[in-house]
Parts: sequence; C-alpha cells; structure tokens
Amino acid sequence: MERTKLLETLRDRKEAWDVVVVGGGATGLGVAVDAAARGLKTVLLEQSDFSKGTSSRSTKIAHGGVRYLAEGDIPLVYEGLHERKLMIQNAPHLVHPLVYVVPTFKWWELPYYGTGLTMYGVLAGFTGGLGRTQILSRAKALEHLPTMRKEINGGVLYMDGQFDDARLALTLAATAHDLGAVPLNYMKVTGLRKDSGRICGVTAHDGETGEAFDIAACMVVNATGIFTDEIRHMDEADAPHLLHVSQGAHIVVDGSYLPSKTAFMIPKTDDGRVLFGIPWHGQLLIGTTDVPREKAELEPHALEEEIEFLVHHSNKYLTKKLERKDVLSVFAGLRPLVAAGESRETKKLSRNHRIVVSKAGLVTIVGGKWTTYRRMAEQTVDRAVRVGKLDAQPCPTKHMPLHGYLDTAVTKDIPETVYGTDWPQIQKLADTDAELAQKIHPNLPYTFAEIVWSIRHEQARTLDDVLARRTRSLLLDTRAAIEIAPRIAALLAKELGHDEAWAQKQTEDFVALAQRYLA
Repeated sequence: MERTKLLETLRDRKEAWDVVVVGGGATGLGVAVDAAARGLKTVLLEQSDFSKGTSSRSTKIAHGGVRYLAEGDIPLVYEGLHERKLMIQNAPHLVHPLVYVVPTFKWWELPYYGTGLTMYGVLAGFTGGLGRTQILSRAKALEHLPTMRKEINGGVLYMDGQFDDARLALTLAATAHDLGAVPLNYMKVTGLRKDSGRICGVTAHDGETGEAFDIAACMVVNATGIFTDEIRHMDEADAPHLLHVSQGAHIVVDGSYLPSKTAFMIPKTDDGRVLFGIPWHGQLLIGTTDVPREKAELEPHALEEEIEFLVHHSNKYLTKKLERKDVLSVFAGLRPLVAAGESRETKKLSRNHRIVVSKAGLVTIVGGKWTTYRRMAEQTVDRAVRVGKLDAQPCPTKHMPLHGYLDTAVTKDIPETVYGTDWPQIQKLADTDAELAQKIHPNLPYTFAEIVWSIRHEQARTLDDVLARRTRSLLLDTRAAIEIAPRIAALLAKELGHDEAWAQKQTEDFVALAQRYLA
C-alpha cells in the first residue's frame, strides 16, 4: 500500500471510477472494501490520515450496546451483536472476546443488572454468543476486579468484544487495496463535479505534493462522519443539517489501577452515561463522557470538566488513588449522531445510521458506530449500485477475512497481534538491522521495525500518523511519545527523503499537539 504508487494509479486512469468514497474513517473504509469486493473500480479520498478523527478515538469496544438494551432498542442491539460476531470471525487478529464485570454495591443491583445482562447474553446467543452471563459472589467479583472498592457485594459477568480501532481502520485500507481499490490519505475533496445537474465526480487536492486532481466517477459516497454536512453543502448549499456532534473523552492510566484481564462497566454514572474501565495494551482505558459540541473539529480536546469527571469516577470505584499527574494520556473523539428535531441531549440520540441520496445523486451515510461498520457499508453500496445502475456482484463481506487474517484466534492483548500475517515481515526487518529490533522507548511496546514498516507499507506520512495511529504511543503514554518524537521524526525524514528542517518542524508540531493529551 505504497502512496506514491497509488497516486500513479490515480493519475493514469482515464476512465471514470465506479465509486469515489469521500472519508477514510470506519464507515468510508468499510464502503471502499465492500465496493471493491463487488468488483467496482473504487477510490477512497481522506482529507487527513485514515481514522484521524472519530474512528481512532473510540472506547475500543465491539459491542451490541448494553445501554441501548436498557432503552428498549432491541433491533439496534441485535444488529450490533450480529456484527460483533462477524468482526471477530473475519479479523480474529484484531478483535477478540473480553470478559466484562458489572460490580454491584446495593442489594437490588445484582438481580436488576443480572436480568438485563442475561437478556443481552440471550440475544447474543441467537447470533453466536461469546459465553454465558454469570452472577458472581463478592469473592468472585473481586477475583476479577481486585482493585474495586471494598463495598462491592457481587457482580454480573458478561462477554463482549475489544479491538484496536486505528489498526482495524488501517487493516480495512489494506483490505480495500488488496481488492484493487485505491485508498489515499491526505487527499482533500475540494468540490463536486456535476453534469446536467448530476454529480459525476470530485475535485481533490493532494496535501503532500500540492497536486490538483479532477476525478470522474459514476457515484460519489459521502462517508465523512462529523464533516458530513460540509460535503452535503458542496452539493446543496441549503441542505438541512443531518448531525448533532457529541464528544466522548477517555483517560489512560497505568495497568496497576486494575491488574486484571477483566474490564468493568458501571451502567449508570452521575450523568447517566455508561462508564468503562478496559485493559488495553498493558494500560487501563477509562471512559467515556457525553458532551454536546457546536462544531466538528479534526483534533478535538477533552474539556477540563471531562477530565475531572473521569478522575473523580475512577476514584469513586477503584481503591488505588488516582491523581491528575498519574494520567498517562487524555484523548477525545466526536460522535456523528443523526439529528432528532431540536434535541441537544446527545446521550438520548439514536446510534442508528441513516442513508440519504440527494437530487444530484450524492449518497450520504451518517451515524452508526464502529461495530456496525460492515453492515452500514453493505447498505450504502447497495444504495449506490441502485442509484447509479452499476454492474456489481452481490456483497461478499459477511464471511470475508480481512487483511492479515490469522486462522487461529488471538486472545492476548499485545500490540504485535494487530499485524496478523504481516508480523513475520516486520520481524524480518528487525532481523536484518539490530537497531530496528530495539524498542522505541522503555515505556512503549513498539520497535523501530514497526515504524519503518508503517512508513513503507501503511502510508504513514507524519509523526502524528506514526505515534497516534500506526502505533498507539500517544494514547498509551503521551510523555514517552514526546520524548521519542525527535528520533522518530529523523527516521521519517530519512525514509521519505526529507531534510533535517522538515524533521525539526514535525517534532515541533507533534509536541504542540501532544500537549493537548496531557492531563
């Protein structure tokens, strides 16, 4: 997946593409995989890096949605559970089952949550469940959650999924490429082409070379998440807004705050949200919040009250005292929620998705969640095929392994598993150069070989690409990422043919960005 070669493919094609996908997050990448798998000539254009926005900032859970079950949205939960099964089936190197426990502190909570989660398990069983819901004694609950506050009187154990969101996004880009699609990052769509009132392509600008592209296409799919309305307004200046934007923040702390392979879930916090504590790459991820935001931002930052909320609730439930200085990283993501009248209470807005086709033929997919990306993509391509009268094969993605697929399910949450069958090639790089075999930092699990691989084969172009998404260094330990930044920038410059001044500017920009990830 070399960017220079993909650019050549884009330049050389004289015929119209069947589908141009705008947006390189979970939904857009899923659409590109689906379209290419059906034999459609497909190009995907992402204005920044793949999953730079919402899709790399999730809670890392593949789930049906316990909260949606409590709200009575059984179809949404069932769809999520079905797609959860397919995520694990098609990418077992990236998505794996995880044990979750709901700790209980009052007498009525055990039967109440036990009943609800048993129903969740029953629904999951219809799709191919991961395991039975269990009622735990106090002693058993503490075996799973040894640092939970001692007033715990029991717990409810259930199964859900976990994954690394940015790595799954990159795997979708690689899968689309394997199928013949052209996925390009740093390619911003600047306008929509029209002929006799119908959209017939896009204009785009390459942020790296400055080159302008005029790209003909039979169909254009708008899968830009929080930027959905911006693309729609290129088509219809007065198009009504489809979105409300909600922010979810997370903190990452040392794994000693919950020395366990089990996650915990608090069904209802002070603001009515679900709170998760999830073991992730050796650390503990705690989230999330739900705060309405007025505008979409590519690099959102957690609000002071969100950080305080998460620290407060960590101390409310965990026995090991957490202070602000102990937080390794803070990150925030924006959810694209389908608007529902004038309501601004985002936690009550549906996580369902919606597909809209404009008079000019622009197909827009909005809403949804990571777990249902495949189903959303299938429905979107179905609609594009009908509207554009495209000659396409039936959708094959339900049982289609993704790039790097391992036929043995991975159950360990360690970074190298996310590469799947690519890992031996990364090891080969390390075997040929002793320096590449070294870890990039004592507090981070990655090697320099992984950095080189990401530059050569995963379209990493900036320090942010490498340290935030190709590796998860920025999210796992922001201070460590800042410390290693100059050395990684020098390696990037060497691989991409840039000079020392470029590397220095990359370092300065990244350090400025990383300051926003410190608590």
